[in-house]
Amino acid sequence: MPFRLPLAVVVATVSALVFSTTGLAEDPSPHQIGDEDLNSTSNSFQETAPQEAAHTIRHWVGQSTNPVNGVTYSYSIVGADPTSEEGSATIGVDIVPVNLTIAGRSFDGSASVAGVLASPLFAEGDYSTTAAASTSGGAKGAGGSLSTGNNDVQLLDAEMRSEFNEVGTSYHLTLQRPQVHAPITIAVPTAFGTTLTSRGGVTIGDVDVTWLQPQVEALTAQLHYLKPNRLAIFLTKDVLAYVDNNPMHCCVLGAHGSIDTTGAAQGEEQDGRQRVQTFVWSSWLTAGFFNPARQWARQDIHGLSHELSEWANDPFGTNTVQPWFSPAAPQYGCNNLLETGDPVLGIGFSQGENPFDQNSFSDGTYHPEDEAFLPWFMRSNPNTTSQPAQDSANGRYTFMGALNPFAFFHQPPPGC
Repeated sequence: MPFRLPLAVVVATVSALVFSTTGLAEDPSPHQIGDEDLNSTSNSFQETAPQEAAHTIRHWVGQSTNPVNGVTYSYSIVGADPTSEEGSATIGVDIVPVNLTIAGRSFDGSASVAGVLASPLFAEGDYSTTAAASTSGGAKGAGGSLSTGNNDVQLLDAEMRSEFNEVGTSYHLTLQRPQVHAPITIAVPTAFGTTLTSRGGVTIGDVDVTWLQPQVEALTAQLHYLKPNRLAIFLTKDVLAYVDNNPMHCCVLGAHGSIDTTGAAQGEEQDGRQRVQTFVWSSWLTAGFFNPARQWARQDIHGLSHELSEWANDPFGTNTVQPWFSPAAPQYGCNNLLETGDPVLGIGFSQGENPFDQNSFSDGTYHPEDEAFLPWFMRSNPNTTSQPAQDSANGRYTFMGALNPFAFFHQPPPGC
């Protein structure tokens, strides 16, 4: 089965881009492309719903009734049920660096490993406050109170504890220290890849998603050390993707998916049960490709934090909700997927100390993305499910709560 990529597709909001036409046109000279010439789009592929007894990631199944349309929605979420006595869950992680050669230039995922391992994705931190957060225009703005009491936890754990108002309890969703494997090296055919360079001098690899998707899909089955009860992360550096076979329809920041690898099983699990492998692909982003005056948060782990939250809240791509529309991310249109990163695409905050890959555009911190919570999708009002917002007794609708610069995310969304 193919997998569905819930694509983080964005407009590349840089002052101007230099488009390297190597392999894509006869004229090898660079062309400056303005923001208005970059079109945002999205695309999707199927994912795999596990059978009841399948070997797959640990998850629980819940349901909520939307008071607006009266529909009860079921959903699968990674880890232990926060309403049960199971308490917590720890998920094993495999990181596979992917080194790509694109238009004669090397983009080495291996160079991102150290920064990712030291990041809030795997290191514990204090989420009570943040030093900075996105403004409504996308620039760096003032920080403040974030998630009081969320101390000594990983980013995803903090988000899930806040989403289900379990801050200070024994509930946790923890990612185990990853096992890092030998890198995979792939040369991108000239017909499917080029480079984009910002005026700040930061270059990214721009790859056709219709080429990238089957490469990632094949790796989940070919790499026999991957196990369905563990998360696989395919890590690249400064590699984004384009859609519609058009390099100007950039940029896909990452994707998550699931795939049936039953036929690829070797040895220990030949028991006739289905195997469903869940996985994430995303890139470490060097600061400065996206214009920091408009997209300050789109750097380092921003895309990867987006995909990990979506994987945790919708591991198999099967969670549907009442359709929603986000003015912060209109490229998703009227969407019925429980994809926590998509509505708040590009909105983020500062966390921790980041000494990796620093340049004149960096500020020495990591930049996770905000994430929409289950009650936002379920139109819950009042919201008694999530941690109360900083300025209210009502539960918050995103992790940043009142720090999210858009009032649209301080309440449930209207229909579309």
